[in-house]
Amino acid sequence: MRKAKVLYQDEWAGTLTEDEEGYHFQYEYEYFAKKGESISLTLPLQQEAYHSNVLFPFFDGLIPEGWILDLVEKNWKVNEKDRMGILLVACKDCIGAVSIEPLI
Repeated sequence: MRKAKVLYQDEWAGTLTEDEEGYHFQYEYEYFAKKGESISLTLPLQQEAYHSNVLFPFFDGLIPEGWILDLVEKNWKVNEKDRMGILLVACKDCIGAVSIEPLI
């Protein structure tokens, strides 16, 4: 099982989890309670967790492409099909309001 802290404007907005059942995203209670903004139109603010068999398209869209993806695969030795692995190593400083940090 791998987990990622999802930050929205440097505030912990939610947790993304990958396990044998797929992917799960849940907003943090504190973030939800203060009525923070949703991180995406496709993941509106709600208390219940989101579930998917594949990486949510919003998170997949954060992953770099082209020669930058090639560098990530080569330097961190991450398989191109390991989307969660790439997200964890390459999306700590994304363009935009959302960033991803490994949660250990």
